[in-house]
Amino acid sequence: MTNEELLEIIEQAARDKVTELDLSGKSLKTLPTEIGRLTNLRSLDLYNNLGLTHHTYVL
Repeated sequence: MTNEELLEIIEQAARDKVTELDLSGKSLKTLPTEIGRLTNLRSLDLYNNLGLTHHTYVL
């Protein structure tokens, strides 16, 4: 997944005020700071992103 694609997902999630976001299997190595815009987020699934050390976060 490109950084631009990831930013689009985050922007849409922010507009939709999502509480859960599944980014599993996206080959992510880092999370952009824009993830902080998701103020309603309670669960973030990062499973199967081998560059990251933690996979599921409950906020």
